[in-house]
Amino acid sequence: MASASSLFLASPISTAPRTRAPASPCPARPSLRPRRPSLAVAAALQAEHQPAVAVAAAPKPPALPFRVGHGFDLHRLEPGLPLIIGGISIPHDRGCDAHSDGDVLLHCVVDAILGALGLPDIGQIFPDTDPRWKGAESCVFMREAVKLMHQAGYELGNLDATLILQKPKISPFKETIRSNLCELLGADPSVVNLKAKTHEKVDSLGENRSIAAHTVVLLMRK
Repeated sequence: MASASSLFLASPISTAPRTRAPASPCPARPSLRPRRPSLAVAAALQAEHQPAVAVAAAPKPPALPFRVGHGFDLHRLEPGLPLIIGGISIPHDRGCDAHSDGDVLLHCVVDAILGALGLPDIGQIFPDTDPRWKGAESCVFMREAVKLMHQAGYELGNLDATLILQKPKISPFKETIRSNLCELLGADPSVVNLKAKTHEKVDSLGENRSIAAHTVVLLMRK
């Protein structure tokens, strides 16, 4: 399997805190509409912003015919913040309190892909202590995970994701979210499934104080 060396830059990286760069690889989010990032801008950002945590070199794993990964993520909901799910802005009076944009679904999918590849999780590769990722849009993390998947010689077999939140109702936005997820993954809609569940008004999820997601992916050797 290919290494994750593409994540890292040999030259020194400034760690001075700063706000989100104006030239983002993901344009401003229109509500309920998928974002189509500029390839040129994405390439420029990738060259400038590289994760600060190096993945230790490891022996090449066996060439398995398939690999399975599971991802989980949870974020606290706070009033007045934007709610981003699957790269889509969802109307709600609360949003995720997070270092990046708090996209619980994309973070979960990234972790599932990284887990299937046997790589460190999203928190190690894009740590929330690094000011470079302050307010970052999660499509940056998604594209890196997909690139690592292809470099390792795998492609998506199928993906099954479950969102857990009490409010808002996701059914009106479900197909838009799934369509954008397919675009980010470069996958046919037939292999990407998205479900949404309430938490029956139990604990922080059921009280509209948090949102969570689970994802399982199957990667197939090309």
